[in-house]
Amino acid sequence: MLTIHGRATSLNVQAVMWTIAELGLEVRRLDVGLNFGGNDTPEFLAMNPNGFVPVLQDGDVTMFESAAINRYLATRHGRAPFWPADPVARAPVDMWAEWGKATLQPSLLHPVFFAAFFGNTPEAAARVTFERNLDIFEAQLGDGPWLLGADLTLADIEVGVALYRYFTVDLERHERPRLSDYYARLCERPAYAEHVMVPYDILRLMRP
Repeated sequence: MLTIHGRATSLNVQAVMWTIAELGLEVRRLDVGLNFGGNDTPEFLAMNPNGFVPVLQDGDVTMFESAAINRYLATRHGRAPFWPADPVARAPVDMWAEWGKATLQPSLLHPVFFAAFFGNTPEAAARVTFERNLDIFEAQLGDGPWLLGADLTLADIEVGVALYRYFTVDLERHERPRLSDYYARLCERPAYAEHVMVPYDILRLMRP
């Protein structure tokens, strides 16, 4: 059985738990981090010297960094179309998954989501960057229903995991019908509802 160290309210833990659920794997999740603590112990730091969650344990494999964990899980336990074995078929999945993790999520979380969450107005430049990324997202969705067409892939995990926060925080949202429909489809997936649609008021403990 897989073990995940990390609190349910961590976006990175949510991405990994959602992946595990979509792959149908058994998992034990341990509450670590923020209000639970435990991420500064010698035992935890031996697994991840950065002190961040999540950490995966899978037999002799111990890993940190959520995107790397997801690729490992998808490679070991997944199959096409979620994560194709053929590198050519896998390339667009990997590319858009990386875009979700490295471009979309950072443009939302601290400059926009947390600003609004703590009752502030996001800076104009940050909002412009994020809105441009949402325009890219809207265009890529096309006729859907998923980011790369007919099937859910690992790319949907990395681009979709932050949408619950975007659609539920007190923030002006521009009309993007494809994105709204896409989010509605995500909310209908049991794995998304269980692992991503998690109340996040506890994040107020992170206030600077």
